[in-house]
Amino acid sequence: MTTTLKIDFVSDIACPWCAVGLGALEQALVRLEGEVGAELHFQPFELNPQMGPEGQDIGEHLTEKYGSTPEQQAQIRETIRQRGAEVGFSFRPEGRLRVWNTFDAHRLLHWAGLEDAGKQHALKKALLEAYHGRAEKMIDPEVLLRAVAEAGLDTERARAIVASDEYAAEVREIEGLYQRAGIHSVPAIIINDRHLISGGQPAQVFEQALRQIAAESVAPA
Repeated sequence: MTTTLKIDFVSDIACPWCAVGLGALEQALVRLEGEVGAELHFQPFELNPQMGPEGQDIGEHLTEKYGSTPEQQAQIRETIRQRGAEVGFSFRPEGRLRVWNTFDAHRLLHWAGLEDAGKQHALKKALLEAYHGRAEKMIDPEVLLRAVAEAGLDTERARAIVASDEYAAEVREIEGLYQRAGIHSVPAIIINDRHLISGGQPAQVFEQALRQIAAESVAPA
């Protein structure tokens, strides 16, 4: 018998560790097929909500935010690249180049979740690949719409959303909810509204945690 868990994946497409964490979670769910299933929902979190439309050079941004040197940044980038390869995600060797505002992407992801959970998942992956795999300009509506098309969603409907402020209030409300709940870094994976797994953990960590939570959820009280 398969036990289905509700999984809220709180993340930002600007976050490379979110791509690693998602890939590891997907691997864990494949290993648990027939034992544990998932209702997967992608929830918004902005690492840089004040980022302007021009974006910022990634090196400059990381130095300002974390005080890291170019050498440290290169080392971390290589670590992330290796972890991505382990879970089937290909990071662009040169990195992201610039940091972009991701609010429009979150609005589209919210809409996609209302349309079809599977297509929301596909859109999340397409946006992560555009940002981290190809270093595309993530405030460009055409970049966003290409990801929408890849996910099999209605591009004309998406174009209207991007051109408006539709779903802005809903996204901000959800972001606030998770911030008030104590989520201050991502990825944050919340299972059955109770259990938190933080960070881009290896697949075996997700596998063990999901199996244990599933067993607890069906155990007699």
